[in-house]
Amino acid sequence: MKNVFDIIKRPILIAGPCSVETEEQFINTALRLKKAGNADILRGGIWKPRTRPDSFEGIGAKGLPWMVKARELTNIPLTVEVAKARHVELCLDFGIDMLWIGARTTVNPFAVQEIADALKGTNIPIMVKNPINPDLALWLGAIERLEKVGLTQIGAIHRGFSNYSEHYYRNRPNWQIPIAFRQERPEIPMLCDPSHICGRRDTLYEVSQTAMDLNFDGLMVESHITPDDAWSDAAQQITPEALKELIQSIAVRDDEFRDKALLKEMREDIDNLDDQIVKLLGERMKLALKVGKEKKEQNITILDEKRWKTIREKYKEKGLALGLGENFLDKLVGQIHLESIKQQSKYFQEN
Repeated sequence: MKNVFDIIKRPILIAGPCSVETEEQFINTALRLKKAGNADILRGGIWKPRTRPDSFEGIGAKGLPWMVKARELTNIPLTVEVAKARHVELCLDFGIDMLWIGARTTVNPFAVQEIADALKGTNIPIMVKNPINPDLALWLGAIERLEKVGLTQIGAIHRGFSNYSEHYYRNRPNWQIPIAFRQERPEIPMLCDPSHICGRRDTLYEVSQTAMDLNFDGLMVESHITPDDAWSDAAQQITPEALKELIQSIAVRDDEFRDKALLKEMREDIDNLDDQIVKLLGERMKLALKVGKEKKEQNITILDEKRWKTIREKYKEKGLALGLGENFLDKLVGQIHLESIKQQSKYFQEN
């Protein structure tokens, strides 16, 4: 069997409503997506794992025949979210083309293993969304469980991470996590779900373009014929026509430099600067060790709160003036300070 992720031209677009609500709603959405001409795969949620028990949790298996009918009318393959073995069995019975595992299921290795066991002996394409918390090992582990039962057509979906203090995004993107995933498993296609990252329509372009700039393989975007009337996640869904405009506005970048000689030269410059940074950090830590020696001899504490505050504020101000990000500066200066304390502590413990 050919790998579906290799067949579909990049960027892959998966589109459809958050929830399958009625036969008319889903089929009309599918027909309008077909007319817009930009959906490679048609998505629809029929089992919805919701946070609160009184929320709409999907219409269940009765939506599967409607989805199959929509596929017959549009010739667009179908994908459905599954959360347990019974869901898998029903989808296989109805000939659903592709499955995905949602964020609330990925977080539970027992649930993922149940799905994997139900899929053993098949090679249906399946995608795995990141867990709701920023845990790379859980995400990778879910992929590995599917591989261990023989599945080879596996993709990953980045949909952001829950954060109590987040206000701009529905789920904070934390782009470093999918980047780390791709470093671990570069052969696995990575899609982005901007709908769940954004939680609203007005920022979909921003997140979608960022995903393309980071060389993601495609997008999963929620689309509904009447988004404001949707039974779930109304604020983040867009019409098929608005989706067409969104996709047309996104720039898809090349993944290789045309001028490779220039690239090599620039990377050599970066490598030289990185070498200098590491050497300077090494010299700094040697001085920190000497400071630790003096502190011990004078019987004073390692941590100097007043100096730490001064250093942090000074270098944040300098870094911001140079165009560096505040979050990056906080982490960088914080890690240097922690390593300095570690070096000083080493002297205290060994002498």
